[in-house]
This record gives sequence, C-alpha cells and structure tokens, in this order.
Amino acid sequence: MNQSELADRLIRAAKDRVATTPLTDEYPDLDVATAYTIQDAVVTARRNAGFEVVGAKLGLTSAAKQQQMNVDEPLYGWLTHDMQVDTGEVLICDNFIQPRCEPEVAFLLGEDLEGPGVTAARVLAATDLVFPAVDVLDSRFAGYSFKLPDVVADNSSCAGFVLGGQGIDPAGFDLRLTGCVFEKNGELIATASGAAVLGHPAASVAWLVRKLSERGQGLEAGHIVLSGSMTEAVPVAPGDVITARFDRLGTVEIPCG
Repeated sequence: MNQSELADRLIRAAKDRVATTPLTDEYPDLDVATAYTIQDAVVTARRNAGFEVVGAKLGLTSAAKQQQMNVDEPLYGWLTHDMQVDTGEVLICDNFIQPRCEPEVAFLLGEDLEGPGVTAARVLAATDLVFPAVDVLDSRFAGYSFKLPDVVADNSSCAGFVLGGQGIDPAGFDLRLTGCVFEKNGELIATASGAAVLGHPAASVAWLVRKLSERGQGLEAGHIVLSGSMTEAVPVAPGDVITARFDRLGTVEIPCG
C-alpha cells in the first residue's frame, strides 16, 4: 500500500470534482490509524497549496450514526480557510462533487487546547463564542459509499462551512438544551437538540482534543471547531435554500447556486 498515492487519489478527486472508488475496495485491510496518516498527507497538500488550517470538524457524533457505521467513537477532519462560505454568500454547488448540508454548533476557541485530560468544562472555559453553523460535506467517494477508514482518509468529507449569527458566550445557557429546526426549501427536515452530539457539543470537542493528544496534536486559539451534526445531512443542488434555526444562537440560511 502506497499511502502517498492513496492521498493523491483523494486530492485529485477533490480538485477534478470527480468521485473515486473507496480505498477499502482495493485495500480491505486499511485500518483507521493508517487512514489518519493518509488524511495527514491530504491536509499537508492543502497547506502546501496555500490553504491555511483554521479549525476542525467532528463526524459520527451521534449514537445512531456510530451504530450505522459499526464504530464506537467519532472521527475528525481539518478545515481550511477556503472552505468557509461567508454569511449571505451563495453556495456554489459546482465547486463540489455531491454536496450535502447538516446543522452544527461551532466553537471559536480563545485558548489553545491540548492534552489527554481535557473535559467539556475545560472546552467551555476556553471558548470565546459559539455560533450556529452549517457543515457542507462532500465525499470524494461516489454515492457516499464508503467504510470508516475511507471517510477518515478523505478528511472526513470536509468541504465547506457557514457560520451564522453574532456569536454568543456559551457560559449563559446550556448547549445540551439548544434546539435546532432544520429546513430545506421551507420544508422541515428534522428537529434536534445539542444533546444529540455526544450528550453535549462541548463533550464532542473535548473528545477531539483527547484524541488529538494521542498523536501529539491539539487545537489552537482562533480555531473554529464544528462539534458534529445534530441531524442527518441532506443533499443540495442549485436553487435550494438550507435553513438552520437554533434557540438562542440564531439562524443560518444558505442559498445554493
């Protein structure tokens, strides 16, 4: 197995916007640890191309999704500055292979976070603001057909994100109870609360910090962290409008073109 060649395959798929086949089709013994090494190469290539890492995102943070994938922990990937879509901007679907959107709570860190003992309370203390957010996914595997090592290697389907609202200090309310109404073209897709994300969105971020510490990594002040989806993701196409309304946090609306 040539890990750099597998990373190059994923990099080309994203650049050319042409889906590829799962890596595990060719290498069924590919494990998650090796997949993170391939992810490192994918992210390093983005850095070398001038894209600054601005944060991280989590996936598989709900019990239902973990059961579906037959795993017992989440996964993560890295966000770069070119992935951010500003409030009010149109999401250009042609920039992706098969974009999907899902609602999340985003954390803007005011302090570095690292080490094996980080808790949800420590995450909240280190957070400057929380935002309503929408994560834009784009699997580089056709039809979102993959196994866990595939999606890890593919930088956890990172593709874009939108922050809404003005940002709120998380000290004043309980993120577990923060409700979300998720809509597509004015039709209800799902409702959920922050407790859907590992029991508390800050617990999800704490898991990430502890996981990163196993690889000698951490999060930095100024990083944005998408804590994990509160609902299922929905596919989007030109003409669609995605809306996520959060208690206390505000609303994110994304027109797709």
